[in-house]
Amino acid sequence: MSSKMRLKTAAVLLLVLLAAASLQGCATLTGSNQQQVAVHAILDYREVSGVGCVLSNSAGRWFVTAPGLVTIRRSEGPLAIDCKKDGVGAAREVVASRFGTGKLIGNAVVSAGLGYYVDRRSGAGFDYPATLTVMLQPVAATPGLLRSPDPAAERGVGTPVY
Repeated sequence: MSSKMRLKTAAVLLLVLLAAASLQGCATLTGSNQQQVAVHAILDYREVSGVGCVLSNSAGRWFVTAPGLVTIRRSEGPLAIDCKKDGVGAAREVVASRFGTGKLIGNAVVSAGLGYYVDRRSGAGFDYPATLTVMLQPVAATPGLLRSPDPAAERGVGTPVY
């Protein structure tokens, strides 16, 4: 193969790679700032159904009964998952958001990095894991997490509801 042919092949390959990277560009313009996640609750190596979970990040708060699906808004900050089922267990997990490598390369190529700052502000360039598995702690292991030390508070006496 001649050096001219190799140079031409390399140029075509480079153009294909740049085109692919540009398709991964600014997620704010090309994608959505929402993501659907599946939530599962596990206790003693078994999935538990009917577990109430609240997911929250800097963009909002969402409720789902595990196992279940919920659509959340993406954010550059972590996603907190708080789950509880009375008489069974409770858990709190926190997962970090990740900025997609393809999106970063696309932003660098297409907008000289400007798209990264736009995606960071909107949260559209970040992803959470598609499946969130929460490990419940049994009631006996988490008395402070499930029970209030004040019996009146458990009955709702004098406790404001928001």
